[in-house]
Amino acid sequence: MAHVHANTPFAPLGIAVLTVSDTRGFDEDGSGDLLSERLTEAGHALVERRIVPDDVYRIRAVVSKWVVRDDIQVVLVNGGTGFTPRDTTPEALSPLFDKAIDGYGELFRQLSIESIGTSTIQSRAVAGLIDRTLVFAMPGSPKACATAWDGILVAQLDARTRPCNFVAMVLPEARRCGSRRAVPAPRQDDSETRRQEASA
Repeated sequence: MAHVHANTPFAPLGIAVLTVSDTRGFDEDGSGDLLSERLTEAGHALVERRIVPDDVYRIRAVVSKWVVRDDIQVVLVNGGTGFTPRDTTPEALSPLFDKAIDGYGELFRQLSIESIGTSTIQSRAVAGLIDRTLVFAMPGSPKACATAWDGILVAQLDARTRPCNFVAMVLPEARRCGSRRAVPAPRQDDSETRRQEASA
């Protein structure tokens, strides 16, 4: 079970939020609002926020520009993860991933089954690492965004979370995951100790 390591400092990240929608503007973007509020409440910085249509190349163009910026370590994408002909977010992002984070989608569906039942199999939530930038895509409803943030991302984007978090993947100075217990010095044989005391 994950826990917070009290001796590790919190490391704020620069996060960009991308809403994928053919119909929403900022006034109707409840999901983008929720993610922006949640990440700033957690202590991170909202670096940029945009809305693009459900189009593979427009999604890919925005994300590609963001992942090369030094002030953005995480990109949160909401919308376009279903099965309609216009839902193309996974197809836009997956070719860009250096490493896919398969467990993110698996865990998201496990969490969302509590609220939407077997319909969760239609949630094609995906995530991956592009160079040193994390990209997480989730469905476009505020409820789904809350599930992703509250159930997964708030902890995994916190350097204090143990045994593992993703912060060290995007901040070179961050401490790696796992236990860092000091290795005790080898114990000297009693006869060796006596010889050193006798020669002193």
